[in-house]
Parts: sequence; C-alpha cells; structure tokens
Amino acid sequence: MKIIITGATGLVGEGVLLVCLENPAVTEIISVSRKPLLLKNNKLKEIIVKDFSEIKDHALQLKDYDACFFCAGVSAVGENEESFTRKTFDFVVPFAQSLSEINPGMTFIYVSGNRTDSTEQGKVMWARVKGKTENTLLKLPFKAAYNFRPGFMQPVKGQKNVRLIYRVFDRLSPLWYLIFPNWICRMQEVGSAMIHCVSKGYHQSILEVKDIKLQAK
Repeated sequence: MKIIITGATGLVGEGVLLVCLENPAVTEIISVSRKPLLLKNNKLKEIIVKDFSEIKDHALQLKDYDACFFCAGVSAVGENEESFTRKTFDFVVPFAQSLSEINPGMTFIYVSGNRTDSTEQGKVMWARVKGKTENTLLKLPFKAAYNFRPGFMQPVKGQKNVRLIYRVFDRLSPLWYLIFPNWICRMQEVGSAMIHCVSKGYHQSILEVKDIKLQAK
C-alpha cells in the first residue's frame, strides 16, 4: 500500500512513519510537511509546503495513494477556543476535503485524542473542537475514515522528536501499563493499527486505546 503521512516531524508522525517504513505491506510513503525530514529511505518521498492548503497543487502526485495518516496537530495548552479551532478544525478538515476530491477511494485516519467529545457539547474546550473535527471528517466521501484516540504513546526505537516529558513517562511505562491500561499504548501499536485499518478495515470509526491495541495484532 501507498501511504500519505502528515506531521512526520513531530512525535506521533515520526513514530508512525518509522513503523510504516519497517512494514513490508507499505511500499511507498509520502510525507507532507512544512520542513524537510532528516530521515532518508528508498520508500520515502516528500512534499514540502508553506501551507497545507497547497495540497491541491499536488493532486497528480497523490491520486494513487491508498491512505492518509493525519498525525499533525497542536497542543491545546495556552490556546483559546477560537485559536485552537483555527489550528485544529480549520487545519485538518480543508486538507481532508481536498484529498477526498483527489481520491475518494482513499482511507483517511486522523489522530485525535483520548477523551475527545463526540457530542461537541461538553465543558472541555479542546475535546469539543476535536469532536467537531472527528464528526466532520466522518462525513467526507472517503472509502473509509477512522479517528484514533490514543492516550500516552510509548515511542518506537530510533525516534528523535521525543520531548523530555515523554522520555520520563517512557521510563515509567511498565507502571502505567499496570495502573492505566486503557490510557497508554505503544507507537508501534498505533502505526500497525493504522495499516490494518487500511488493509482489512475495522468495525467502528472511532478507535480508543483498547481498539488500537486489538487492531494492531
């Protein structure tokens, strides 16, 4: 399969990229990013854009891809609802809409967040915004669309874009697996579950941590 990945310069995107590079079912990957990757691989191509709205300019290059793993995103820390909506909903949805026009036979997978609010009515701002984003993506005319809601993700070997807090949590991961089994998963599981969603589908569109672990097998 041929995969588009966004956010490969960040924690989730880099982890998913490394998993895809190691999986023989994935024959080609194209990274869409604002800055080039340091990683080089025969499977890997890159599209560098100033703004993700430029994706329509690359329609011919992307029309034969089987899936997009949308791993780019921002933290809600320090953001108000207007700003976070602009950097989340207004960032993801137009990109996905363009891809659905380029190739409606594609599978689209969005990395959302644990405790996202599908009702869009809750008290937690970021959860409402991500819920609205998820709901809108599911209405687009893709072959299939899935929203992944991982909690803490244990990095894969070789990752460079890992913040200090993740390195600390990683050292304590055996403890977290015992105490919060439905809040933590491995980046390897996230990437594998995405690949399996493309190859064999999944019975629901929202994958919580327990679903990600199940689908990764």
